[in-house]
Amino acid sequence: MQAADWTKTGVKGEVTYSTFGCNPFQESNFPTPDRVAPDVNVERHMDVSLDLPTPDGQKIRVWTFTDPLAPTVAGRAPMHPAPLMRFREGQIVHSTLDPKKNAHTIHHHGIEPTTVNDGVGHVSFEVNARYTYQFRPSRAGTFFYHCHRNTALHFEMGMFGPMIVDPPEGPGTLFSGGPKYDVERLLVLDDMDPRWHTLEHDAGMCGLDVGLNRFDPKYFLANGVFNNRTTTDPRVVINAKLGQTILIRLLNASYSVLETTIGLPGVCHSMDGCSLGTEPWSSPLPLPANRPFTMSTAQRRDIIIRPTARGTFPVRFRFLHWVNGKVQDNGRGIVDTRIIVS
Repeated sequence: MQAADWTKTGVKGEVTYSTFGCNPFQESNFPTPDRVAPDVNVERHMDVSLDLPTPDGQKIRVWTFTDPLAPTVAGRAPMHPAPLMRFREGQIVHSTLDPKKNAHTIHHHGIEPTTVNDGVGHVSFEVNARYTYQFRPSRAGTFFYHCHRNTALHFEMGMFGPMIVDPPEGPGTLFSGGPKYDVERLLVLDDMDPRWHTLEHDAGMCGLDVGLNRFDPKYFLANGVFNNRTTTDPRVVINAKLGQTILIRLLNASYSVLETTIGLPGVCHSMDGCSLGTEPWSSPLPLPANRPFTMSTAQRRDIIIRPTARGTFPVRFRFLHWVNGKVQDNGRGIVDTRIIVS
């Protein structure tokens, strides 16, 4: 980016720490540098707050992105997590953000494009009207996107969504030369501290102590479903027929250490968008049935399961405290679901 481009931000005088701290550059309708014709266009609006009814009869407010290009009215409705982005390795992607209210960004987590297309406001700029990020994903796998303004709070408020990069041959193969699958289930695990969901847009950004050093979740979800319904809700339960291969794409969008136990054996073929076994120094990771494994915040795993018998098999997620390792909310921080093989 040329230095003259920064004059559009309205920042005058000396650039100081606060310029990249609590007062980052903001930009309105800034043209994408080196813009070329895309293979895929996606768009997200940040213009909604969504009140989710909780199991204890309360409501918790989340912020979310919507997809104005969705082909149906239902697809354009607010949802949590935000709508899936999906494209193929090697495609040129244009991802346009229209924040509608206040300033936001979209960081396409794990893609690693150039700085002006990375959506990290503190090292580039925040979008206060409209901007198109341009990138070309270089590898297939499971990723996600999220706002990077006041990052810890905005991510907790729900400003994130899953993102899948398929190999050039498309869905059905995890990555080129990798395993094929018949049934795909994306599982996004989340926890919520209701106190955080009462804070303002810029809370704590300029060093004020608003309590963001304390996270005390009371609600636990998979794919936006609270844990009182995850054993039956079709958005979470995995159904397959004997002989089919299952791909589970896991994303830990919680602020806890996520312990996962699956009642069927599987193999982890990809972690954080990086395939395992395609380089001589790496290999797929066997996951024996009923043996727990852990993931930290923002981690992803792609797990292939090939059932050898019919039945119903448990899947359990335990949300563990970062410091003491105990299950959150006095042992209630658990999400259960099932794999049903017919």
